[in-house]
Amino acid sequence: MTETPETPEQPLVETADFDAFFAEQIPDRPRAALTLYGREHVLPDSLPLLFTLQMERVQHSSDPEDVRRMLATLFGEGTLDEWAEHGMTDRQLGVVLIWSAANIRNPGAVSMQRAAELYDQGEAGRAGKAPANRAERRASPKNPKKRKGKTQARSGARS
Repeated sequence: MTETPETPEQPLVETADFDAFFAEQIPDRPRAALTLYGREHVLPDSLPLLFTLQMERVQHSSDPEDVRRMLATLFGEGTLDEWAEHGMTDRQLGVVLIWSAANIRNPGAVSMQRAAELYDQGEAGRAGKAPANRAERRASPKNPKKRKGKTQARSGARS
């Protein structure tokens, strides 16, 4: 076992105070707000890191708890349950999230109508993807290039 030699303590040049720096960086502009089911939600001045990280996770998750945590970072605890109780659809949730994300970054940048169009465009793009599960693959038309009963010749293999 080798020991590391002790060195005299080096003085710090200066402590970087990111708390003060980030406090100075808060944009001096109005924040966007939305009213949904009679309740006003004021959006933060920037997307919280937790929201961004959870968006990545939620894309591939079917766990409502993931969505619940993600929404709580923007709109407060209990939001998913409240909205679900009012009958919110998945499309409506998608439109609200698109509008919110765009208007956090730049208040007034995206209208509700434009957010709906963006959502619908995204859904149309996803509809063109390959079927995701076995039942969808079975229901989709067969590949016309494949011929039943015929196999491709392989290098070195007898046909």
